[in-house]
Amino acid sequence: MSAESRKPIIVIGLGRFGSAVACTLERMGHEVLGADADGEIVRDHKDLITQVVEADCTEPETLRRLGAGEFETAVVGIGTNLEASLLTVLALVDLGLPNIWAKANTDRHGRILERTGAHHVVFPEQKMGERVAHLVNERLLDFISFDGQFAIARLRAPEPIIGLPLVTSQCRKKFDVTVVGVKRKGEDFIHAVPDTIIMPDDELVVSGRIDRIELFSAIG
Repeated sequence: MSAESRKPIIVIGLGRFGSAVACTLERMGHEVLGADADGEIVRDHKDLITQVVEADCTEPETLRRLGAGEFETAVVGIGTNLEASLLTVLALVDLGLPNIWAKANTDRHGRILERTGAHHVVFPEQKMGERVAHLVNERLLDFISFDGQFAIARLRAPEPIIGLPLVTSQCRKKFDVTVVGVKRKGEDFIHAVPDTIIMPDDELVVSGRIDRIELFSAIG
């Protein structure tokens, strides 16, 4: 990873979401400044990220003392306290940070965050709920959605296309999904080509509209 891609990031609010973001960024090689108003949470993270401080980041002056204005990217992981979430984002906006990510628990919370100045709003609970719902039916093995309409999914090869090369099964034409790759037991992942023959127990990685993927996973 280049030095350019390892710019320091400040993460405010170290609950489940903020902690996961901060620790993952640290593993990726970023310097992470974590901040939380709960002293116990701060102590729990002292050996996990570059630096962690106990602070009420709803106050612009507190953020200035922390040097938050020198960061390009901030992640606000405060979700349950709406006022604290909004005040923190507003304080970061006042400091001129160009890349502010904020967690929202509801659509209303998200809309207010956007109007307050957050550049990116994420809904982790909503996304996880959607993902779990798609996995519960046991047809999909993994699922990641984009913009609520498109997705990449991992699924067991549907019975009707087993034994056929992809050019014959015509997944894109018949089902409007694209088979990106194939994972065969005991073998490495392979990128799918028209001549790839789908075998029993193959797992497919497919992309397309969510409703088309759901239909494709159910054929047979």
